[in-house]
Amino acid sequence: MDPNTFPTKGNLILAKNSLALALQGFDLMDKKRNILIREMMDLIEEAKGIQSQIDQTFRNAYAALQKANMEIGINTVQTISYTVPIEDSIRIKTRSIMGTEIPLVESNPGGNLPTYAFYSTKESLDEAKQAFEKVKELTIKLSMVENSAYRLASNIKKTQKRANALKNITIPHYEQLTKDITNALEEKEREEFTRLKVIKRMQMKKNKSE
Repeated sequence: MDPNTFPTKGNLILAKNSLALALQGFDLMDKKRNILIREMMDLIEEAKGIQSQIDQTFRNAYAALQKANMEIGINTVQTISYTVPIEDSIRIKTRSIMGTEIPLVESNPGGNLPTYAFYSTKESLDEAKQAFEKVKELTIKLSMVENSAYRLASNIKKTQKRANALKNITIPHYEQLTKDITNALEEKEREEFTRLKVIKRMQMKKNKSE
């Protein structure tokens, strides 16, 4: 048997303190969960907006690319595409939201200079290049936002489990323990009071008989 459940005033104080901590912990978990949910919903809305921009920019990019293919030839455009450098400017950092580490992606948008001569190409190729660079920037941003939302959702699930454990297990346990110890102590006090009355009555009878 757990000695902390014995009906003593010390254990009653411990049980009340544990109950107070559990209630405080549940309140903090509940607030954390609400903040994380709010952050996640904002990220979901942001992701929808970025996806919409990507869709529109992709359409513009392919339209410009198709026009460039017709104006300067598919083979020329393909040859120029081989000169496009590999993207190596992406840097990933992290920031914390209520203990959740989410990615913070940085890159060098629009830093790549054209790898082709302007005199031998058309404006449609410039438009296609700019549009695809914009798609790249938006895709990087979308991946950051979606990954952040996923991590927040995972932490929300963990926080919900902890809050449920406090609400359904820990808090009821200490509430019942506090109640049981209080009742036991009150019963002990009543028994002691009755015993003292009996002793006093017996002492009075003894005094009278003397």
